[in-house]
Amino acid sequence: MTDKGSTDFGFQQVPWQEKAGRVAEVFHSVADQYDVMNDAMSLGIHRLWKKFALACSQVRANQSVLDVAGGSGDLTLAFADRVGPNGNVVLLDINASMLRVGRDRCLDAGWLDPIRYVQASAEQLPFLDNTFDCITIAFGLRNVTDKMAALRSMYRVLKPGGRLLILEFSKPSSTVLSTIYDWYSFNILPKLGECIANDADSYRYLAESIRLFPDQKTLITMMEKSGFSDCEFHNLTGGIVALHKGFKY
Repeated sequence: MTDKGSTDFGFQQVPWQEKAGRVAEVFHSVADQYDVMNDAMSLGIHRLWKKFALACSQVRANQSVLDVAGGSGDLTLAFADRVGPNGNVVLLDINASMLRVGRDRCLDAGWLDPIRYVQASAEQLPFLDNTFDCITIAFGLRNVTDKMAALRSMYRVLKPGGRLLILEFSKPSSTVLSTIYDWYSFNILPKLGECIANDADSYRYLAESIRLFPDQKTLITMMEKSGFSDCEFHNLTGGIVALHKGFKY
């Protein structure tokens, strides 16, 4: 990989080529407690955010879905229910520990077909052009080193007429809510990480990565530059989270 200088890892600046490894360490550390932590730090609301994303996907029986950074597999399972045994759902994650957790969860739920498991980077998706009817990435894009490369890669493998859904922490629309959320993220979240996952540092990084992620309108611009059309976003929980949507025509 050519030297591209430095990039952010939370509030630190690290060599571009080192970020993926550092992010991998974070998720190797938290993989086994990932779902428990999601429930604890969002008070269970992450389930409603994902339910909204699922509804906006309009995925139907027999379609093909790619769940990028699918992690523990909760969206993957929901899509498998939608596409049925003749459809195709790929759970993709760059992190072996997270992919193992997601695979075990899907197998424990009794799913063999139509789910496949692929360990790969969002920046270089190992699929043919025009493969998927829908692509989702939930709470994963902020951890990608080259976000534009990931967006272009997702555009490439999406079918014409297909849609991309990005569910991600974003910028609260209220100054008061933003202040409260900042206090929670930097004071409570690492303590939850310490108590539940025995890892305060990883959740401190996650809080920092949220703060550095592009705001709603900036992400729309990035999607449009990557080729997506009719891009829009929906703020959830006052903009703490946003669902971005774009199409390939």
